[in-house]
Amino acid sequence: MDEFVLIFRHMDGKEVASPEQIQQWMQMTMDWIGGIAAQNKFVAGVGLPFDDAKVVHSNKMVTNGAFGDIKETIGGYIIVKAESVEEAVEFAKGSPVLLGEGNTVEVRKIAHQ
Repeated sequence: MDEFVLIFRHMDGKEVASPEQIQQWMQMTMDWIGGIAAQNKFVAGVGLPFDDAKVVHSNKMVTNGAFGDIKETIGGYIIVKAESVEEAVEFAKGSPVLLGEGNTVEVRKIAHQ
C-alpha cells in the first residue's frame, strides 16, 4: 500500500467566516478524517494557519504571506494510505474543503526511498 498526501488549496477570498461557521467546518473535517481513520488508512495531517507565513525565493528574497502573486493558499494536508491514486482521489472527493468555491484538493503520491 502506498501513501498519498492530500493538499488543501483555498482560494484567497475576502470573506471572513464566523466562529460558528469555522466550528461547523472543523466538525465536518474531523468526521471526514474519522471515516478514513476507521478504515485504518489515515497516517497524519496538519492544518496550516494563513498568518505568519513567509516565502523564500530562489534569489534568497523573502516575501510576506503564503500566496504572493497567486490567489490561493495551502490550508493544510493529510497523509493517507491507499491501494492506488484512484482510491486516494476518492478520499479527496469527500473533503469538506471542496465546499468552498474554487477550493481544490491536490493528491500526490509520496516517494519513499
